[in-house]
Amino acid sequence: MPVSVLPAVQVAATAALVAWMITGFTRLPGRWLRWKMFCRATFTIVTLTGTKNGQTEPVNVYGHLSPGSFILGPPQLQAIINYLIASGRYDRIDGHGRVLSATGETPLEVTDSRVVR
Repeated sequence: MPVSVLPAVQVAATAALVAWMITGFTRLPGRWLRWKMFCRATFTIVTLTGTKNGQTEPVNVYGHLSPGSFILGPPQLQAIINYLIASGRYDRIDGHGRVLSATGETPLEVTDSRVVR
C-alpha cells in the first residue's frame, strides 16, 4: 500500500467512527446500538432525613446501592427505605428531591417513609 493512502484510510476510518458515535446520541429509540440506557433510565436525586428516638440525621441511600450502580428510581428508593425502617436503623424517613427521566423532571417527596410522586 502506498504511504499516502494509509493516512487517508486512517482519516476516513476516524471520521466514520466519530459520525457513528455522534448518531448514537440521537433520539431514535429501538435502533441498533443506540444509548438505550440513557433514554430509558430514571434517576432520583433526593435528600433524606432519618429519625430514631427523636434524633435526626441525614440518610445516604446511595450508599446502599450495588458498587458502581448509580441509577435509582422511585421503586428502588422505596425498597431501600423499607429496608432501613425494617432493620430498625430509623423509625421514620422524610425528605424531598426530584426524579429525572425521559419524560422530564418531576418533584418527589418522602413522607413518613413513603415515596410520593
